[in-house]
Amino acid sequence: MNMKKVVTAGIIAGAVSLAIANVNTANAENAKTEKCYGVVKAGANDCASADKSHSCMGQAAKDGDVKEWVAVPAGLCEKLVGGSLAAGEGGTKASCDGKSGCEGKEQKEDHKG
Repeated sequence: MNMKKVVTAGIIAGAVSLAIANVNTANAENAKTEKCYGVVKAGANDCASADKSHSCMGQAAKDGDVKEWVAVPAGLCEKLVGGSLAAGEGGTKASCDGKSGCEGKEQKEDHKG
């Protein structure tokens, strides 16, 4: 293979890679996300906490902290247990096990055999 073919092949490969990268970036930017508070695992937050106790991702101290957030697809947050679109709300919620106040919610019973 001569040098001209090698250079041409390299240019084509680079152009294809760049085109693929641009498509993936455009898809990510078009996907709408929202901040979801109260559902983050310790050390898995996306950025600064709402109370400014830290300013970096990955510094959440505890699971389900209502001041920590993670980006989720739009519309998903409020479907998650403990999820809230506002800081300070949501968080780990008690289950309806008959021991906690779950007014207006039906309890699911396990009917086996």
